[in-house]
Amino acid sequence: MLCSDMSKQHGPSRDFDAMTNRRLEAAALFRDGIQLAEVARRLKVSRQSVSRWHASWREGGKKSLSGAGRAGRKPKLVASQLKDIEKALLLGPEENRISGQLWTLARVATVIKRLTGVHYHQGHVWRVLKRMGWSAQRPSRQAVERDEEAVQTWVKEVWPAVKKTPEMSEPS
Repeated sequence: MLCSDMSKQHGPSRDFDAMTNRRLEAAALFRDGIQLAEVARRLKVSRQSVSRWHASWREGGKKSLSGAGRAGRKPKLVASQLKDIEKALLLGPEENRISGQLWTLARVATVIKRLTGVHYHQGHVWRVLKRMGWSAQRPSRQAVERDEEAVQTWVKEVWPAVKKTPEMSEPS
């Protein structure tokens, strides 16, 4: 089962404007003759980053620090597609022509492929769900139909009989 909260951000977000502003602030400090170690302390960044920025600033000036560009591969899905996927998921599996009452990664992958044409391996679907603010959930209570006595009988009698033991794993 999945839970949605699109307002939550999971993991570190990259604020590219803030990163650019920090590099430009470093350029002003370089211009003022501030030591690299002090620049690193003031901006709360590593000395290695400041050293890289300084070398770039010396060669290309302030404009060489204006933008580092995009980090990583572009997402396969855009925001509007994620909203469409979320709407579909909120309707539930049965409304999406999928048997069963709970969402699994494989089922979500099927919905994503059906809606967007983008194929995700089910092992990577969780990244899409995380980006949407969804998280894995477990049922908070057991099914009303559950027969606890039958479960205990199975655990005590049937399971030991079918469980693979070291003796059974040896070739005969």
